[in-house]
Amino acid sequence: MTVTYYVYLFTNWNNKVIYLGVTNNMERRLYEHKNKLVKGFTEKYNVNKLVYFEETQDVTAAIARE
Repeated sequence: MTVTYYVYLFTNWNNKVIYLGVTNNMERRLYEHKNKLVKGFTEKYNVNKLVYFEETQDVTAAIARE
């Protein structure tokens, strides 16, 4: 079974904050950010706008890219 990993970039409504991350489920991660289910930095700065993402099957490459 092949797993796809995503490197993503989120920002807030006025594009003042950048948040980079890695996930293996982009749809779930987007839902978590949009619904403020991610505690900490992303919650504090209301980081919920997806700006960019890319896919890879190599988790090591995804983490390095992040």
